[in-house]
Amino acid sequence: MGVIEDVYDDLDTDVEFEKFEAAVNDKVEQMGGLADEETAAMLIAHELRDEEVNGIADIEPGMEDVKFLAKVVSVGDVRTFERDGEDEDGKVLNIEVADETGRIRVSLWDEMAAGAEENLEVGTVLRIGGRPKDGYSGVEVSASKVEEDPDAEVDVKVLDTYRVEDLALGLSDVNLKGKILDVGTVRTFDRDDGSEGRVSNLSVGDATGRVRVTMWDERADLVEELDAGQSVEVVDGYVRERDGSLELHVGSRGAVEVIDEDIEYVPETTDIGALELGQTVDIAGGVIESDSKRTFDRDDGSEGQVRNIRVRDDTGDIRVALWGEKADTDVDLADYVVITDVEIKDGWQDDLEASAGWRSSVTVMDDAPAGAGGDSDAGADQTSSQGLGAFSGESSGSDASTDSTTSTTAATSSSQSADDTTTSSGEVVEFTGTVVQAGNPVILDDGSETKTVETDADLGLGDEVTVSGPETGGRISADSVEVHTGAKR
Repeated sequence: MGVIEDVYDDLDTDVEFEKFEAAVNDKVEQMGGLADEETAAMLIAHELRDEEVNGIADIEPGMEDVKFLAKVVSVGDVRTFERDGEDEDGKVLNIEVADETGRIRVSLWDEMAAGAEENLEVGTVLRIGGRPKDGYSGVEVSASKVEEDPDAEVDVKVLDTYRVEDLALGLSDVNLKGKILDVGTVRTFDRDDGSEGRVSNLSVGDATGRVRVTMWDERADLVEELDAGQSVEVVDGYVRERDGSLELHVGSRGAVEVIDEDIEYVPETTDIGALELGQTVDIAGGVIESDSKRTFDRDDGSEGQVRNIRVRDDTGDIRVALWGEKADTDVDLADYVVITDVEIKDGWQDDLEASAGWRSSVTVMDDAPAGAGGDSDAGADQTSSQGLGAFSGESSGSDASTDSTTSTTAATSSSQSADDTTTSSGEVVEFTGTVVQAGNPVILDDGSETKTVETDADLGLGDEVTVSGPETGGRISADSVEVHTGAKR
């Protein structure tokens, strides 16, 4: 066996030996005797190895011709164009291909374009050779060689309709049905070319999970026509990755359409009692306290906003800070909510606090899931005795009376039992504690128990105060409020 055969046998390539040998002989001739057959064979082998990439994610503009294996996920239409100085029009067809690492557009020209239009189907696995370049929507490959490989496998799913669990990086032309869990607002930004872009977000869920949907430019305005709880179909979306999570994006070709279907969404949440500092989790429970929205000035001069609520499940309760547009979510006492992607942080008095930011979604559910704390048909009295009880999705101000709301709030307080509520009803009490929730009502905590106080006094977080007044159902109607000088923390 000669030296050319030895080098070829060590080379993992699908180039035929005859073509490899011819390239070696050409290299020897080009170098005018400066390289023998072995040296020339090593040079050609090095060039071929440089062409091979491990996956689409490794392809970059400026590379010489690359070779890779991928599955066709969409096929465009043939377009014709005029070539300078030639009578015959040129043809081009763009396809989208994907592998386990990503997706990329591939341009097929002239005869390849015509053949692909007639014969190429979504799901076909191709061996592709071509030159990478910067394109309109990222890196593209201008193909010089495309061959079908029926024996190769690429682990990318291509379906007519996807579920959340089917989504994978590299997919395009994705149709997905789901229930809207959260609706954002339209935001603008400046592109590098000086133009203004527009973007908005939805959170959509189905029986297999949930996904963030990002809509760009002319599609961003769709959020103004959509509401949480509606069933929709995302049409012609494509999957991208952001901060380690998959997102479904909608551009000029895509749409989000309301459909008349009942889409089931079953959240997978973490028990509040099991939360740990530093986690990013989904939680669910009944709203037992609700503060008013507050605004503040950021360091950059812009205005921010935040609203605090307290959420309780069968294992405990936690304060949740709703930041930015999440503070505008219509959440009332006794609503059952699912809040996703909250960060667990340090709160008041070493308690844990959940922070819901731009990645989070806040969804008011129509019904509490089974096991969330009681019978969904329970009345106000039963809710009062069962703590969380059942949250039917109706706010305390719609069908329930003020007394029922008061009873529910008192019963769900983590520091007071139903027996305490009964014995203390109507008695004048005095209570000293620290303000852990401002507004009206105020929430006071003395380190061992928490009291809800109705007062118009202007109190701030951290103030230490003493209140007195009649207590009914665990709520104190303050007749007097004394702020202790120097006690603000």
